Amino acid sequence: MNKVFSDLKLFTCNAHPELANEIAELMGIKVGKSTVNKFSDGEIQVSIWESVRDCDVYVVQPTCAPVNDHLMELLIMIDALKRASAGRINAVIPYYGYARQDRKAKARDPITAKLVANLIQAAGADRVISMDLHANQIQGYFDIPVDHLLGLPILTKYFKEKNLDNVVVVSPDHGSVTRARNIAERLDAPIAIVDKRRPEPNKSEIMNIIGDIDGKNCILLDDMIDTAGTICNAASALIELGAKNVYACATHGVLSGPAKERLEKSPIQELVLLNTLPIDDEKKLDKMTFISVGPIFSEVITRVYQGGSVSTLFD
Repeated sequence: MNKVFSDLKLFTCNAHPELANEIAELMGIKVGKSTVNKFSDGEIQVSIWESVRDCDVYVVQPTCAPVNDHLMELLIMIDALKRASAGRINAVIPYYGYARQDRKAKARDPITAKLVANLIQAAGADRVISMDLHANQIQGYFDIPVDHLLGLPILTKYFKEKNLDNVVVVSPDHGSVTRARNIAERLDAPIAIVDKRRPEPNKSEIMNIIGDIDGKNCILLDDMIDTAGTICNAASALIELGAKNVYACATHGVLSGPAKERLEKSPIQELVLLNTLPIDDEKKLDKMTFISVGPIFSEVITRVYQGGSVSTLFD
């Protein structure tokens, strides 16, 4: 046990124990003793097998599929820690589920991102640490501190080391333009934008490409890839309009439904993803590259525990 972290405890539920173990190993500590099971009727049962009284506790749990189970595991774990007199409870949520409904896009829509924020606070969390929220304004849905980490520097570093020439960074829609501009500045490259319309959820239609991509190495950038329709349609359009090669990257590889089949058939040469949520082996392809977020989360947890600055990590 690292004596520097004498009153720090790190726990995990069932969503991504591999990431929690990596973070703990990098910090020189062990994951706390706990079990997260289900009663015979499907209700979640959390048991914590060591004292957490007055400790600084971190719970690593991305709210990925099955999202309802993993969200409830997190909430019940937080409640158990609060009732066990934990000093401070930090919810480490690398991937924040239910984030796509962050506003009322049409009449009678729910705002699930805000609802989940309310639930996490009501359960007893004192802080949230997350990465690349679907919308920056979700930070404001909480009335507790939120450390919003960026996956962009990790992806930028990877593409810098590839030494690609004639690069253009492409936003797959208007919502990702800011992200594309940020990585383009770091790579000293121009940007292009895919102008599309989405007729219904999880279906997208390519309309037009804004910018010069002819003969260029294109890097498509998004915060998450779910069914992969957006990214694959964009890649096909880029190749049709004269792009030399298409690379794609995202922080969160949700990869649901037909994602694997679409990516396999797409002209994307390489897809780079961070491991903010676990990806089953059957969803993986040879063209996929995975980069761990363990080092950045271990450093952030260390800084939060010691009262250091988190923002300077991303300057």
